[in-house]
Amino acid sequence: MKLWKKAGALMLALALTLALASCGQQETQTEEPEEVTGESYSVAALKGPTAMGLVKLMHDAESGAELTNDYTFTLAASADEVSPKLMQGELDIACVPANLAAVLYQKTGGEIVTLGINTLGVLYIVENGNAVTSMADLAGKTIVASGKGSTPEYALRYLLRENGVDPDGGVVIDWKSEHSECVSALATGAATIAMLPQPFVTVAQSKLQDLRVALDLTQEWDALDNGSALLTGVVVARKDVVEENPAAIDAFLADYAQSVEWVNANTADAAALIGDYGIVDAAVAEKALPACNIVCITGAEMKEKLSGYLQVLFEEDPSSVGAQAGDDAGLPGDDFYYGA
Repeated sequence: MKLWKKAGALMLALALTLALASCGQQETQTEEPEEVTGESYSVAALKGPTAMGLVKLMHDAESGAELTNDYTFTLAASADEVSPKLMQGELDIACVPANLAAVLYQKTGGEIVTLGINTLGVLYIVENGNAVTSMADLAGKTIVASGKGSTPEYALRYLLRENGVDPDGGVVIDWKSEHSECVSALATGAATIAMLPQPFVTVAQSKLQDLRVALDLTQEWDALDNGSALLTGVVVARKDVVEENPAAIDAFLADYAQSVEWVNANTADAAALIGDYGIVDAAVAEKALPACNIVCITGAEMKEKLSGYLQVLFEEDPSSVGAQAGDDAGLPGDDFYYGA
């Protein structure tokens, strides 16, 4: 009996010793997260909605806030100022139109990567009147719009067709060269219905008190429930920059997401910064911001929405995404979508 007691005591002591050793091993294996080595990034954006979400990050960088990366920001009037610099290595990161990201991917042989979506659709149907409450109501009507041969046309045609309206014969689209011409046509009474983007919708409503937003084309696209989305802008980076330090890129995306969250939660203060940076007049920005659909969508959700949108553009006009008719491989590959 004593022998059994001794054996039991020995086994218990051994079990305790092993348990303590195991705990000690687990504690030893728990590692502190590695400190991210920051980078110096040159970032460009176009003046307009696609730059609005950046303003808090721009302000923080300029004011010496503690950030993982160092940033230098450039604001451009057109994509033509940004694209060559990005391809030539003078820029690391850029906010560009969604379809342009695909074009740059094709032109560089896959050397451009999309980090995230920064702006959903900003297109609206506005009306001096009350005849339009659905896409189907546009049948037989005349719409003034700008953007023929580019994404606004392709988006409008797609939405009309998906809602049973023939974009070639079931509606008249009066194409203007500038959005301001559409506003003038509404002001003079030459037109009662127009397709306008923000912040031109806000500008038009400031001049025409009875002008109302009849349709939000982003919501109309979402109603199709096909996984894609109407998009305006994305954030892209050079592939070599991403591969050099993915952790620093993740830190940038975290900074960007926080900036977007702040902009959407602090409309007045964000509008003041937007005005200070010369992106859009502060008064216009304050009214337009809630309708500008500023976001920071990354990963799998970004891929689903963006790939679906690019597919629609490809079917409308392959060249709009840098492809050619009949080229099934004309759309960007999986390496185009960072973190997806």
